[in-house]
Order: sequence, then C-alpha cells, then structure tokens
Amino acid sequence: MKIVFDARWIFPQLSGIGTYCRELLAAFSRLDTPHRFTILFDDANRRDRIMDETGLRANPRFESCLVGWDLFSIRNQVLLGPLLKREGADLYHSPNYLIPIPAFPRRRPHRPTLVVTLHDVIPLLLKDHAPRSRKSRLFWLYRRLMHETARRADAILCVSEAARADCLRALAVPEQDHSRFRAVWNGVSPRFRPPPAGRSVKAPDALRQILYVGRSDPYKNLSALIRAFATLKRRAPFPVQLLIAGPPDPRYPEALRLANELALGPSVLWAGYLDDAALLRAYQESDLLVLPSRYEGFGLPVVEAMACGTPVVCGPATALREIAGDAALYGDPTDPEAFAHLLLQPLLDAALAARLSEAGRRRASLFNWDRTAAATLEVYTSTCPQSETPDS
Repeated sequence: MKIVFDARWIFPQLSGIGTYCRELLAAFSRLDTPHRFTILFDDANRRDRIMDETGLRANPRFESCLVGWDLFSIRNQVLLGPLLKREGADLYHSPNYLIPIPAFPRRRPHRPTLVVTLHDVIPLLLKDHAPRSRKSRLFWLYRRLMHETARRADAILCVSEAARADCLRALAVPEQDHSRFRAVWNGVSPRFRPPPAGRSVKAPDALRQILYVGRSDPYKNLSALIRAFATLKRRAPFPVQLLIAGPPDPRYPEALRLANELALGPSVLWAGYLDDAALLRAYQESDLLVLPSRYEGFGLPVVEAMACGTPVVCGPATALREIAGDAALYGDPTDPEAFAHLLLQPLLDAALAARLSEAGRRRASLFNWDRTAAATLEVYTSTCPQSETPDS
C-alpha cells in the first residue's frame, strides 16, 4: 500500500496537531510493515528537520514530497487530488479536518482511500471558544467543511472516546455510519520522564511553581486560572508562581491584562513557546500542572505532565477525565475560591502529591505512540481495499 501522509500541519511552533503528526511519523518508522509512505511538506527546512528528527530519512520505506502551496489555499483544493494520483497513492491521511474536497466525492469508497483525524469539534460546541479566530470569522465555511469531511472520509480517527462521541453528535452522523469513526488515543513521548534525581520534598517556605501549557483561547479558561491563582497566592503559606507556557496571542490579551490589574507582577511568568528541552524542564521543575479547559479533545499536556510525575489538576472537560482517570484532581476554574483550594491541596499535602505523581506515571504508561501508530495502521489496512493481498 502506498500511503500519503500530510505533514503540512507541522508548523514552526509545534501545536498539539503538530506533535501528533511528528510523533505518529516517528512511530510509523519503527513499525515493521511492508507499506510505503510519502510525506507531504510545504517548507524545505521543516521537511529536513522533521525527516531527521523522526528517523524517516534513514528508512527506505519513506520519502518526502515538497509541494508549492499551503493547506488553506485554493491551489490546495485544485492541485492536491492530481498530485495524489501522480504519486500512485492508495491512501491519503489528513491529520486534521481540511481535505481537498474535489478529490473525494461523497460516494465511498474512494481511490485513494481517505482517512482523516478529527481532534475535536470545539467551534461547533462552544460558540465563544475563540471569537477572534479564523474558524469563528468564517464559521459558516468551517461548519460546511466539517460536515463535508465527515460525509466523504472512508475512516475518521478521533483522539478519545469523548471526542468521538462529540463528533457523532455535533456532525449529526447517521447511526449506520458510526463505525467509520474510530477512537485512537494519542501517545506520549518517552522523553517525558521524571527528573533524574526524582522529586524531592520541598521545605515549608520554598517556592512552589504551578505550570500551565497551552494557548490563550477563551475556552482554555486562562483568565479564570489567573483569578484562582490570585486567591491561591493570598492563601498559600509559601511563595507561589504561575508559569504560563504557550505562544503569545495578541488577539486574546485578557489574561495578561487581568494579571496586571490584580498586581500579580513577577508571580506570573509568561514563558512563551517552549521547545522540547525547555518544556521537559518546565514539567520536571513544576510542582503542579493545571489545565482548566472547558473542552479538550485529548489534552496532551496532562499526559506529558503525568509521565514526568508532575501532579495534575484539570478543569471539567470530559476528555480530561477519560485521559487522566483517577490520577488527577478536577474542579470548576470559574469558581476562583474553590479552584484555588483545589490547587492548594497537593501543594500543602506531600502525601497527596506523591499519590498523584505515582498514579500519574502509571496512567501515562497507557499512552504510547507505537500503539497509536499500530492502531492507526490497522485502520488503514481495514479501510483500504488496496491493502488486501491475493491470499487474504
């Protein structure tokens, strides 16, 4: 089978989808499979970096293809279908919702087979999720694309059972088509691990660091976290700081403005985007990870923190309960008093922090990119008729 994987979703600063693409490709390279892969890029430097980082360059089953247009262009809609035919693709995997509509009519199955990963349907469920985003400004187009993708794809991968259920509901998928939607968990890279010397018990008056990893979109509840942290700072018997790791977004200055209004000053550190090494250090050096989101399709920072042995506190998003299980604490970040109390518990109680750390490491062991890749490949082979052999 000739598989074309669209890696143009790997942007210069890795997002959750970019991490999904990179780690899945690296795991594919480790699988013993007869299938051949062509990886699409639209930037030569990024192609070279990813092919090296993932080990694909040294694997004869993998080749790259550099295209001269980006994902969101009209040219992509017009030219990608002919490119797939020239490549002799048996299967095309789009790791996000955007597909070349003309290449995949509503009738199924297709040649090539179309597999799509839907990470979430946040704009369809939360109208105020990110009001200044392109998806919100062009919501009518996004909604149409999502429904067309759901109708046309031969198989759809969802990154959690919660995301699958939301996709089926928000896209009004007929019951006879539910089997096309498969839940396949993300993994966690083995580079996320506890600090080499282990986690030491801190002195009563030592600084505690709380870590947030993610964007500033309103559904992430970052402003609510700032309010809760201000309450925590007044209550805590030791100094605390909040480290916010994520690219700055001038469209959503509310959290930064609120931190200034509350005079939190240097207690809130705006670290910006962190590369792999800096992000690992942040997990290892923090006493707590907090992800207060109203919605997540999966929640990679939760799994990464658990793998590092960092205790986790989550917001009410359903997928976070599925992913973290009993290895995290859960609360409502819009109630600053209650959420501050929740954050304070593992900072005050060393036994609770140790229990969450141990439970988190056990829970994180369930998430493995090699298993994700194997399950994804099983979807490829069960969906694509070209994968069948004469003896099968």
